[in-house]
Amino acid sequence: MRYKLRHQTVYTYEEAVNNYQSVLCLKPRDLPSQICNSFDLEIEPLPNKVYTRKDYFGNAIAYFSIHESHKILKVVANSEVEVLPKLLPQISPYTCEEVRQILKTNRPLKIEMFQYQLPTDYINWDDEIKRFAETCLAPNVNFFEGVQLLCAKIFTEFQFKSGSTNVNTPLKTVLKERKGVCQDFSHLAIACLRSLGFAARYVSGYLETLPPLGKVKLQGSDASHAWISVFVPDMGWCEFDPTNNIIPNERHIITAYGRDYADVAPMRGIVFGSGGHKVHVEVDVIPVE
Repeated sequence: MRYKLRHQTVYTYEEAVNNYQSVLCLKPRDLPSQICNSFDLEIEPLPNKVYTRKDYFGNAIAYFSIHESHKILKVVANSEVEVLPKLLPQISPYTCEEVRQILKTNRPLKIEMFQYQLPTDYINWDDEIKRFAETCLAPNVNFFEGVQLLCAKIFTEFQFKSGSTNVNTPLKTVLKERKGVCQDFSHLAIACLRSLGFAARYVSGYLETLPPLGKVKLQGSDASHAWISVFVPDMGWCEFDPTNNIIPNERHIITAYGRDYADVAPMRGIVFGSGGHKVHVEVDVIPVE
């Protein structure tokens, strides 16, 4: 599948901002299963210069600053991406306990995976989250199938409700109230896996949404999406989407990998000014024939 992506973010400030510094993580990754054919940024007011580099995780990062007074900041990222079919390899026969032992005893692998097994500011756990994980990831359960069971459990028992949480909502609250958005469900799934000694990372990107039958797709109806990537011995990194209870496919477009949302936030900034602000985000994922 080929797509045109348009990700627009507009900040409206109550008082004029005289200095703004920003970090963007919006360019889709180049991967064996995905090719980013083009990418450009439109920024208003125009920054002096945009600096680009790859971060520690191999994600494309852009930096810019604006030193003129402004009350509206508009950032538009335009991309053209081709996503290739993903063939699922034969499922690894390892049980959860066998995978845990491999991650403990294979020293080079342990060093490589360690950063994806630790708690972070957004992903931490307690005994309640660990018990929730153990209902799906028992020692004798096939590990790959256990991760699928975990995603199915989150999909079945939790309500997707936009606005019910924010980036700082604790996972204990998400677990208790049984509602949230894709970011929450991905963080929860990763916390469950890490609590039992497994390696899991956060994936940010986009998912093409399909309109109701007979309806025209509305502009701006798509949104940034998040899912998880889990290390499975003999298979490598395998992706799962707990929000939709599916294995990511050609409709999933990958922007970045990280330990949690903080590593891959689409746009982060420092504002030198006073007063509040409003932010409006629109995302269009348009299939190209």
